[in-house]
Amino acid sequence: MKLLKYFIIFLIINFGALAIGSWLMGNGPKSDWYTNLNQAPWTPPGWVFGVAWTTIMICFSVYMAYLYKQFPHVNTLALFAIQLVLNIIWNYIFFAQHFVLVGFITIIALTLVIISFTIIYKKDLGAKTLLIIPYLIWICIATSLNGYILLNN
Repeated sequence: MKLLKYFIIFLIINFGALAIGSWLMGNGPKSDWYTNLNQAPWTPPGWVFGVAWTTIMICFSVYMAYLYKQFPHVNTLALFAIQLVLNIIWNYIFFAQHFVLVGFITIIALTLVIISFTIIYKKDLGAKTLLIIPYLIWICIATSLNGYILLNN
């Protein structure tokens, strides 16, 4: 029962973060600024982002529920909070402010945090670590997209 409670809490927090990030980016991917950028040839169509983030946040919420149930420590929550802030502010930095380099630095930091989750807790969570892999893969793709825009615009 505790696991379900943690899952629901992390689900609310994660989808709340997505909502805040979406709000902060304004028109973001549909803006003239973004659509006129030289984008990576592997940039997925817009609908993929919604499907990807929904899947990622469900998996990550399950992952965090298991993780927090096993490690209800300040360190676990601190790493989660860092991830949360970086995920939210990237939208504002990149889409609203058009700070492509700062966005790239931010998304690299986010990637490193997700890698940290994967490495630090792999031994303890075992196969449940697979739940964070969609996030890791997607954030690597997003980092490459940001990097491409940085280098080609």
